[in-house]
Amino acid sequence: MQKIKNVLLVDDDNINNFINERLIKKLAMTQQVNIAVNGEEALDFLKKKNNSQEEMPELILLDINMPVMDGFEFLREYEKLDIPDKEKVVITMLTTSTNPGDMDKFSKAKVSSYINKPLTEPKLIEIMKKHFGW
Repeated sequence: MQKIKNVLLVDDDNINNFINERLIKKLAMTQQVNIAVNGEEALDFLKKKNNSQEEMPELILLDINMPVMDGFEFLREYEKLDIPDKEKVVITMLTTSTNPGDMDKFSKAKVSSYINKPLTEPKLIEIMKKHFGW
């Protein structure tokens, strides 16, 4: 199984971030895990990476409901960024939502997939198989 270079977790819940980071490290699927606690922080992270010519995340795990900037707002702003190979970045939305309005937004959003929380080993392996050829 080939490692991906970089994963970005975007979630305002520190416990979820801790658990998800441990799961990612347990699977040894990446060289680097970065964490942002809202969409605005994630955008700032991506802009800094782009300006410094560092490796961009290949996978973004994005929560929907966050303070400051939620997942859908992040996606709208992300589309405006001028980042090389942006279309190759796999964005997976993490949700606990069963709101029909959110389901409609998912279908219109430019995301690779969405999964229900919690993130588990089988769910993460499925993402890796589907998008990274594991």
